[in-house]
Amino acid sequence: MKRWIVVCALPLLVAASATPDYARKWTVQLPSADAGAYRVELTPEVYRTIASSDLRDLDVMDAGGKPVASDVFAPDAPLASKPTRTQVPWFALQVPDGGDAGSLALIAQRDTAGRILSLQAQATREGIGSNARAFLFDLSAVKGRIDALELGLRPDAQVDAAFRVEGSDDLQQWRTLATHAQVLSLAQDGRRLARTDVALEGAARYVRLVPVDAAPTLPLQQVAARIATAPQEVPWQWEALQSTSKGDNKQGYEFELGGRFPIERVDVQSNGNAAIEWRVESRADDDAPWVLRAGPWIAYRVADKAGAAASAPVGTLGGPVRDRHWRLVAQSGKPTESPTLRLGYRPEVVVFLAQGTPPFALVAGSARARRAEAPLPRLVEAMQQQRGDQWRPAAATLGTGVALAGDAALAQHMTPQDWRQMVLWGVLVIGALVVGFLALQVLRKAPEQR
Repeated sequence: MKRWIVVCALPLLVAASATPDYARKWTVQLPSADAGAYRVELTPEVYRTIASSDLRDLDVMDAGGKPVASDVFAPDAPLASKPTRTQVPWFALQVPDGGDAGSLALIAQRDTAGRILSLQAQATREGIGSNARAFLFDLSAVKGRIDALELGLRPDAQVDAAFRVEGSDDLQQWRTLATHAQVLSLAQDGRRLARTDVALEGAARYVRLVPVDAAPTLPLQQVAARIATAPQEVPWQWEALQSTSKGDNKQGYEFELGGRFPIERVDVQSNGNAAIEWRVESRADDDAPWVLRAGPWIAYRVADKAGAAASAPVGTLGGPVRDRHWRLVAQSGKPTESPTLRLGYRPEVVVFLAQGTPPFALVAGSARARRAEAPLPRLVEAMQQQRGDQWRPAAATLGTGVALAGDAALAQHMTPQDWRQMVLWGVLVIGALVVGFLALQVLRKAPEQR
């Protein structure tokens, strides 16, 4: 009897352990050099295949069909890269007790680029580097906008000090960049609280820290300038949609996007002269309520005799919207023709670790598959600490997409939890039948024994 129970439950167990199917896959074409980690930009075909709004049915597999560590990054910060840092020269200044640090006379010898070669300051003594309370930083050789100075203190430092941040371009005239900058490095019971970066609210070739309280000396060992990273200019891509409904001033014009694109901008185009005040709405599903995304917003087009046309600026949404259904509703003005809705987005990127056996493939489109969580931002940060701040995952490209399970993968299949419940109920039903059968056998044998 136990053998029959196992045989009946086996098909359910096999189905429950089956690998989730995806609709399509794209071979990832890697550069010749082995980089260990790679980034690939998502294409319109991938966005049209993805089913979930959170992009969890998007994954990277090795040649054996095993998923590798991967994650999706926003277009303006696809690599979670850290800002660039560079070491800067610094000089210790001894401030007399009760003296005015602002009255220090600095005599500097500089080269043609403005870098300080030697520095003499009133009340400066030899060997005060580890006992100084005021400091001068030479930023003249740093290229780019500096966000902050990162102070490297002695590991066992116990510091709670406040400073005034001053800047100068000639070491003669000084201006206040910040009236109060707190520097903390405290340890207690094995825990440490540290805040050792000093924000700079303005550009200056030279910066100095002047104590504003009677704090002890600052055990400074090194200083790094944190350079602001310019945002990546990712080209905008546009999807031009034609209305799927006739529309009027009340119902509006409806559009089908057909993909999980991260829409951030909207534009309305018409062939002739027009001036319409539009309201832009969207929704994720057919039965979901419409959500206002932009507007009321005036879209116009005015052409001159030469054929040149002036049009309204593009509307900007509050953030990426991945809805498939969009609608234009005219608030004022009457459209003479069905407008064209243009939706703008910036492609995101997938960063993945080259684990397992190549070649690798990007897979997408599934009603039940979900990409596993992976600490890719921390991985990228660790790689940059090991190989330098300029390290980046190598750029890879996608090959031609091929169908896997197709539309069958997008259908709502039973989840593994559903299969486990079915197996459990099947075992319980079979067990009940076995108990009933044994009970009948006992009842039949009872009269014979009498």
